[in-house]
Amino acid sequence: MQKTCPGLYSRIDRKEQPLTAYNAWFQCSRDCTGRFPLTDVIYECPSCGGLLEVRHDLSALKQQSAEEWKGLFDRRFMRTEWPYGSSVWGKKELVCPVVDEENVVSMFEGGSNLFWADRLGHAFGLDDLWVKQCGNSHTGSFKDLGMTVLVSMVNQMVSDGQKIPAVACASSGDTSAALAAYAAAAGMQAVVFLPKDRVSTAQLVQPMSNGALVLSLDTDFDGCMTLVKEICANENIYLANSMNSLRVEGQKTVAIELVQQDDWQVPDWVVVPGGNLGNPTALGKGFLEMQELGMIDRLPRIAVAQSANANPLYLSYQNNFDTLETVQARATLASAIQIGNPVSQEKAAKILKLFGGVVEQVTEQELADAAARADRTGLFCCPHTGVAFGGLIKLLERGVIKPEEKVVVISTAHGLKFTEFKIDYHRDALGDYDVSPRYPNLPVELPADYEAVKQALLTRIEARSGAG
Repeated sequence: MQKTCPGLYSRIDRKEQPLTAYNAWFQCSRDCTGRFPLTDVIYECPSCGGLLEVRHDLSALKQQSAEEWKGLFDRRFMRTEWPYGSSVWGKKELVCPVVDEENVVSMFEGGSNLFWADRLGHAFGLDDLWVKQCGNSHTGSFKDLGMTVLVSMVNQMVSDGQKIPAVACASSGDTSAALAAYAAAAGMQAVVFLPKDRVSTAQLVQPMSNGALVLSLDTDFDGCMTLVKEICANENIYLANSMNSLRVEGQKTVAIELVQQDDWQVPDWVVVPGGNLGNPTALGKGFLEMQELGMIDRLPRIAVAQSANANPLYLSYQNNFDTLETVQARATLASAIQIGNPVSQEKAAKILKLFGGVVEQVTEQELADAAARADRTGLFCCPHTGVAFGGLIKLLERGVIKPEEKVVVISTAHGLKFTEFKIDYHRDALGDYDVSPRYPNLPVELPADYEAVKQALLTRIEARSGAG
């Protein structure tokens, strides 16, 4: 994207939207009184300790009609006008209106493919399956969508004179990559707390390459989260985890974008893997705000899939969310969602109640095989998307999701971040996770001999044709 002069920004603003001062602020998600500017370093309600969320002046936003908003978002989508070509910043008024354009830190995030997974849907017994490929992003995961908003807001705060020495996060992999990249683009120092030996090599090398201070701690994600919260509170370092609701504002654009890409039609179901649970919270917020502005006339149902080895939301769902459970998360191939005490569990439960939502759990065998089945139809799934597909299969088998319903699965990261998982699956080397591959596909080693090659080739083609 090419930046243009401030005068051109002003001309575009006057032409495309009313002269309205849009505003947003922090407010308690439990609806306590009190508002806090987005430039405040605050994450929890000082009255009750609940997480804050970003609230928008919807009365001002409603001065423009739903059709005008949709037209504006469509005109900006994936174009070259800075910063609106980003699918996040193309919805700036509904995301973070208080950041000046010159302080936006963007890498043209969003605009990921809404993939029609026709063959995979039919294999699952579903007529209309789509995959929102959020891993097709700058650092290879949906975390870019939230991080562009958070880092841009910090950039605005620094521009306004606030002293912020660093931005930090605890991470099971993808958050650290997104923070490191966006902080590097802004010239900020990133600090990432990672659980030692529990992230993939590809995930580890990303923050290292982008100049982050990488702290590899002998604990799990929950332990890293406890430490980073304490460090940030005591040392004036800005916290970049999803308990910071600026992240949610970027991630909610997935809901807006997938509807936009389908000519503003709402699917029947959205299925998403759940770890720290910012994602279902963000999706719900995006759909609710579109409904409030008249951009959609109904809500989808939301299904959250969790690894059976890290399933606190699933356990809470079993008792109708009357209690919020925590667990000691066990090792799972879906390492980014190996979280036993999710920060956003209360907010996610609230969203699921509003959306008639459901929660399913998936074993290691189920997630690994689901990812392999998806790959056989042209996808290249991370294990977390395998959790979502595994959950979808089980919900279809139980009749919760009907074959004729339209389903969008949120794919959260690119499979290239998890090549060890994929190689080990095909090699039958996941015994530690009790996984025995049902869909292996190893290279066939042969001498460089025509007859040997021909025999192996024809035999295997015939076998695969016979298997259907």
